Amino acid sequence: MNATTRDNGGLRQHDLNELARAEHADPFAVLGPHRDASGGISVRAFLPSALHAKVLARDDGRVLAEMHQSSLLPGLFTAHLEHSQPYLLQIGWAGGEQVTEDPYSFGAVLGDMDLHLFNEGTHRDLSSRFGAQPMQVEGVEGVCFSVWAPNARRVSVVGCFNNWDGRRHPMRLRHGAGVWELFVPRLGPGETYKFEVLGAEGVLPLKADPLARATELPPSTASKVAGSLAHTWGDGEWMAQRDQRHAVSAPLSIYELHAGSWRCELDELGDTARLYNWRELAEHLVPYVQQLGFTHIELLPIMEHPFGGSWGYQPLSMFAPTSRYGTAEDFAAFIDACHQGGIGVILDWVPAHFPTDEHGLARFDGTALYEYANPHEGFHQDWNTLIYNLGRNEVRGFMLASALHWLKHFHIDGLRVDAVASMLYRDYSRKAGEWVPNRYGGRENLEAIEFIRQLNSVAAQEVPGALIIAEESTAWPGVSQPVEQGGLGFSYKWNMGWMHDTLHYIQNDPIHRPHHHNELSFGLVYAYSERFVLPISHDEVVHGKHSLIDKMPGDRWQKFANLRAYLTFMWMHPGKKLLFMGCEFGQWREWNHDHQLDWYLLQYAEHRGVQDLVSDLNRLYRELPALHDQDCKPAGFQWLIGDDAQNSVFAWLRWSREGEPVLVVANFTPVPREAYRVGVPSDGQWRELLNSDAERYAGSNVGNGGGVNAEHLPSHGQGYSLSLNLPPLGVLVMQLDAPLTP
Repeated sequence: MNATTRDNGGLRQHDLNELARAEHADPFAVLGPHRDASGGISVRAFLPSALHAKVLARDDGRVLAEMHQSSLLPGLFTAHLEHSQPYLLQIGWAGGEQVTEDPYSFGAVLGDMDLHLFNEGTHRDLSSRFGAQPMQVEGVEGVCFSVWAPNARRVSVVGCFNNWDGRRHPMRLRHGAGVWELFVPRLGPGETYKFEVLGAEGVLPLKADPLARATELPPSTASKVAGSLAHTWGDGEWMAQRDQRHAVSAPLSIYELHAGSWRCELDELGDTARLYNWRELAEHLVPYVQQLGFTHIELLPIMEHPFGGSWGYQPLSMFAPTSRYGTAEDFAAFIDACHQGGIGVILDWVPAHFPTDEHGLARFDGTALYEYANPHEGFHQDWNTLIYNLGRNEVRGFMLASALHWLKHFHIDGLRVDAVASMLYRDYSRKAGEWVPNRYGGRENLEAIEFIRQLNSVAAQEVPGALIIAEESTAWPGVSQPVEQGGLGFSYKWNMGWMHDTLHYIQNDPIHRPHHHNELSFGLVYAYSERFVLPISHDEVVHGKHSLIDKMPGDRWQKFANLRAYLTFMWMHPGKKLLFMGCEFGQWREWNHDHQLDWYLLQYAEHRGVQDLVSDLNRLYRELPALHDQDCKPAGFQWLIGDDAQNSVFAWLRWSREGEPVLVVANFTPVPREAYRVGVPSDGQWRELLNSDAERYAGSNVGNGGGVNAEHLPSHGQGYSLSLNLPPLGVLVMQLDAPLTP
């Protein structure tokens, strides 16, 4: 090899220039081992800032050749080998020596089928194949990095391992898929990294890995290499019974919580000292939820998110549990502990939008890749976020794989899909002229509708028994109807109309309630049009809306009585239940994500009373089939009194499939009503199972001495009737010949 050839490493000036500017689109064409004109092998390595380099035999470490640095391109080292063989690079840096395999000596790692399925949007396990995958290639341990950036001119993986220098590890483009990949030897789990992307207009801010399974602790934004989930599951009994537990006829009572602010470790001044990790949280939360009797918990989004004030609703890492509470293994241990404690776990999941942070998905390769290019389609004005372009196969597949990742790898029992209404309508929260019609000229987002149906179909097929629940606030028909029948295919829909109507009613002073009587009864008009969850969620106790108890009118006693009556009404109403943390004991202040719940309030009898009531309501709800097994069937509910607006009294029967009735009578005024007659279908003694005004709940204890005998006096269309003492701002729950509750 003559001096000129050695100086340029056998490369054209064009290649040297592009290497120097970190613009070479095909680094494997110029770096690594290549057959040269002499019949031997030319090994090239671009190692900016290296002092010297050698080529060593991989088997025994002997020196095969000294590498020569080009004077035309500092950092370009070249050596000549007589024949092809596995080799190592010994690199001298200012801080010491490094011995490693050459990334450019390895072939492509991702299989053609992986890439084909990715392009189709049908790869169901992206998190196990793409992103950063520790693996062994040709007997060498390392990490294969891959990322979708079809419009990039060059992509490099950068991290501490290469001093965040994008010239060091440019990646190979798999042209048909638009996926860049590179196997980097001798890296492993825990390594931080990002992608440096050269777009059409220059180098972009460093990008986190969209498929990262671990991240740095915010406000740091790098991705972290994660190994396979190292957790041995002990929830086999739960998983085997899940289908039965999730039947439409089964009780479903959900405790919604924000993991960081449910309970924390406090300092001497009572301020938050640190957040509990998942394992510590499980130690406190599981027995508490068992005590309260909820069947499930629902976590506000735990996918990694840069801004804690978004509560997780602006996530960027759709495959990584937030590092705020520990590792993926810690999170798996938390779920396992819940399952072994008889508690299901539902996650809030956000496919509707993502934040604009420069290290995230926004203009990922210099173009609108994950989002729509037109801001009238791709930008949420309400939340200043971007909208996924679910019409792209790769984006749709990315989101489907995210859902399956949590359901399969973490044994999650269900996903509550956030902001479904914003996905369904192209004109959501937009004025005329601010939205783009679909191809038929309509307002429906056809791509999102197709995605939702595919999500529910795929989940039902691949994760039987998992619940997919819609937060959907409009009258879109068939949200919880099967896809085969033209519906969207969700398991349940949040009943936002019921929530708004009933909260509006209960916030009125009792003297005005006769004018709003229909607000409590109207929900029964459409109660069976969908499978509903009745939600009192975090959204109702923030942003100046007041806490649940602080919504209640009247003095302190009346506020607690109203709260107890409202919760009892909710539990006795058809529909599954959801209650946000703090509401179960009447926290006075609005929820603040930076502070734990006001647990000190439980020293007061009124707050303990509300907590005891919720526990008893959940027990009755689980134990009495009439309260749950026909939740979604009209046969499970029968009005007795729905028109007594003057007295603000309601009465109804809940029926089990076996024909066992439960009587509910509600008085929403502070006036006790003696000898109030209510028709019942059967003779005999009707016992009080629960009285929301009981002394046990810090009420005034107005009631019926534990039970009342029916009289042969027809009333309200029934052959018999009861003469009842109705407690003030109270609800009675009664059953024919039922045992007294302790």
